[in-house]
Amino acid sequence: MALAVCRLRLSGFRCYESAQLDLDARPVVLTGPNGAGKTNLLEAISLLAPGRGLRGARLEEMDRQIAANGGVPGDGWTVAASVRTPAGMVEIGTGHRPDSTTRRVVQIDGKQSRSQTSLSDHVSAVWLTPQMDRLFTDGASGRRRFLDRLVFGFDAAHAGRVSAYEHMLRERARLLRDGGDTVWLDTLESDMAERGVAIAAARRELTARLARLTEAPAGPFPGAEVGVVGKVEEWLDAGPALAAEERLRAALRDSRAQDAAAGGAGVGPHRSDLAVRHLAHGMPAALCSTGEQKALLIAIVLANARLQTAERGRVPLLLLDEVAAHLDADRREALFEEVLALGAQAWFTGTDRGVFESFAGRAQYVAVRAGRLEHETGDRRHSLAIGQETI
Repeated sequence: MALAVCRLRLSGFRCYESAQLDLDARPVVLTGPNGAGKTNLLEAISLLAPGRGLRGARLEEMDRQIAANGGVPGDGWTVAASVRTPAGMVEIGTGHRPDSTTRRVVQIDGKQSRSQTSLSDHVSAVWLTPQMDRLFTDGASGRRRFLDRLVFGFDAAHAGRVSAYEHMLRERARLLRDGGDTVWLDTLESDMAERGVAIAAARRELTARLARLTEAPAGPFPGAEVGVVGKVEEWLDAGPALAAEERLRAALRDSRAQDAAAGGAGVGPHRSDLAVRHLAHGMPAALCSTGEQKALLIAIVLANARLQTAERGRVPLLLLDEVAAHLDADRREALFEEVLALGAQAWFTGTDRGVFESFAGRAQYVAVRAGRLEHETGDRRHSLAIGQETI
């Protein structure tokens, strides 16, 4: 069963003082001029899953009142949704009040959760944005975040391991800078080795399963060889996880002086990278054309959705920001058909509704115009004025 947002309610979020959308499980097409708030809606939906959302923004940056009041924080924001899942309908709420906490609050079916990780039990979301067009040519950190987002859809604990490892990485750097206690460093590095190998193993196992699907992609999208490379992955290739943990622990211990001078750690899963190769001509993704890189990304996202369907019995939410307009006609139609075949609730954005005309009758359209959402369903149109209830 595909995940589907059946009702979305926003308050104080970005450009929306108050808004509500009632939806069914079909794909959603958001159209309107640049700056109207289309990507803001996608960002709100991305916050139904763990993490910092598709922009990676700080909580206070999502507060509508910041721009309106010349930088003065407002009353906070909330995003609430009724989400259809294979286990039934789930009510999810998340938000932030700047005067009460620096962490966002998460509620599931009216009960407050201790962490965002619990969202992974109910919602999986994968997105493509214009900022990701340089994913294969920019630094490895963006590719790791993209890969980790894919892993979150299969392993709810992965988000917690990554967060804990990053915290310990910063703590170790602080201790090395301040000449910290050796015993405490031993303990910290032991924990880092355990979590670091678990992170690397989860990435490695997912890319191995994903590769079986990306090598036989849907329609005109290119076949892709997908893997993850790094020192810890090499150790996992060579032996069991316990041996890799010991090697990482020893490497961290032996590199303390060098890491103290550099201000980081020279080895660990934070140095790993997602490696993608275009199968048709064997070129690394970084050396492919811009169009080929986008097609490779779409092929990976679609393969991930098929894998979740096969292994978890659910199709993730797909958030595709300004993707369709930059594809040729064959690939655009192939993307639409694959989304429909999966049964996915994919959210598309674009400035030109004509790009999505072949979706007519098979998707729901929402026009985003100057603070108003005009929700079209079939021949019936009703406006959702910002700050008003649904008519």
